[in-house]
Amino acid sequence: MQLFDTHAHLDLPEFEKDLNDVLQRCRENGVEYIVNVGIDRESSLRSIELSQKHSWIFASVGMHPHDAAKLDEETFGLFKKLAQNERVVAVGETGLDYYRNFSPREQQQEAFRMHIALAKELGLPIIIHDRDAHRDVLKIVREEGARDVGGIMHCFPGDWKMAKECFDLNFLIGIGGTVTFKKSVTLQEVVKRVPIDMIVLETDCPYLSPEPLRGKRNEPANVIYTAKFAAKLRGNDVEEFSYHTTLNAKRLFKI
Repeated sequence: MQLFDTHAHLDLPEFEKDLNDVLQRCRENGVEYIVNVGIDRESSLRSIELSQKHSWIFASVGMHPHDAAKLDEETFGLFKKLAQNERVVAVGETGLDYYRNFSPREQQQEAFRMHIALAKELGLPIIIHDRDAHRDVLKIVREEGARDVGGIMHCFPGDWKMAKECFDLNFLIGIGGTVTFKKSVTLQEVVKRVPIDMIVLETDCPYLSPEPLRGKRNEPANVIYTAKFAAKLRGNDVEEFSYHTTLNAKRLFKI
């Protein structure tokens, strides 16, 4: 089994006491690669530090839309410097969140555009967060030419029509534990139809644990549950499905 968790947050406090055990379970369950995703300046620094300790873990740097109002010139300058580290394979987590609106929408949009510009300057893919903001996310992706570098639509939030738009814009869809939830009918239909070369797996740990672990702390080893569920939906062999999703991620991140 070859698995790639394209979206983890192992630097968060939830993993402080037992990170070594968490990483051991990753290896035991076939997780060969992880991208630890930055959500602010501190987590971006911690992600790089983690990636420097483990050759199979990589990092991204960015500011989550929740904190977009904090993206000042100094912080963006730091991101630009950090993104040039050889262990950094993507820019993000960036995007728009109109569900929480913890930062004003205008500032979210401006921060999103800045992240895209940085990704294009450095030739790195983009990890996009989209919650209740599909229209504006896709509009900004088009306007800023994000297609040039592509990336992942993290925790894919849309329907088949949106998925096709993402493919046209050179973005893969990231599928995590939510696909295993009974109410995720729309997402399940997308997973059934998506071309095998346009999908990657993720956990978003410590959040969004898949069934049958829903409500518990998530971790990268649990990506196997998502892989098995999605492969069954599609009628694929799970090992073949895992191989292709891992290959897609390696190709995107140039690993």
